[in-house]
Amino acid sequence: MADGSAFPPQGISLRIENLSHSYRIEGRALPVLENISLDLKPGEFVSLLGTSGCGKSTLLRLIAGLEPPLEGRIVAGETDVTAPDRSRILVFQDPTLFPWRTVRGNVALGLETDGSAAHRGDEIDAALRLVRLDAFAEAFPHQLSGGMAQRVALARALINHPPLLLLDEPLGKLDALTRLSMQSELLQLWRKVGFSAVLVTHDVEEALLLSDRVIVLSDRPARIVAELPVTLPHPRHRDDPHLVALRAKVLALLGADIPEAIA
Repeated sequence: MADGSAFPPQGISLRIENLSHSYRIEGRALPVLENISLDLKPGEFVSLLGTSGCGKSTLLRLIAGLEPPLEGRIVAGETDVTAPDRSRILVFQDPTLFPWRTVRGNVALGLETDGSAAHRGDEIDAALRLVRLDAFAEAFPHQLSGGMAQRVALARALINHPPLLLLDEPLGKLDALTRLSMQSELLQLWRKVGFSAVLVTHDVEEALLLSDRVIVLSDRPARIVAELPVTLPHPRHRDDPHLVALRAKVLALLGADIPEAIA
């Protein structure tokens, strides 16, 4: 399905209001998020940047409904987020494919919770074509490269037509060249399908190349310290002066001391 017609534009809005969260560690409260407020437009691609352990992945888990926030509210579309559902799919760094299942079988997992996989073979085929893996439908995970395995995970997520895709460093374990290729593929999927996206990444260039907006978070407990729009059209180029200036600004906000010749 090269034109993506089985996956019509379907992005959803997201509203986060005064969100705070903490964990109990050895009887003490460990604050993780503090007064986070954020609006996402339908079809918008937003990246979250922050130092390791600041709470980015926790924020994704709360948006996904995997746990409730201690304070604040999350609204996806017109619905308060209180539990996981198929409108918000979380894609992790590890593709977590079942080794005894083929590529097709792993993608079908996204439909098996309601027993519909047996009747939706055309949609599975369309998802495989969308990520350019239709020729590998009967391959097993051990026969795939890292990038191909991550594309299977994306197809498994997209088979549910989620209006909001939550991406927790999905390219983090890939080698540098594969990561560059997958950045381009992820961008093409987003532009073709039209879902809204929230990406957690440590890669500043990745965030700037993909996103409509970059949210910079402080150290834990995470607070929003900057929202930076990226207005350049796609495809973007790493050496674009505007992108280079934004990169330097983000690194400064993150506290990185980067020599001017490198930045």
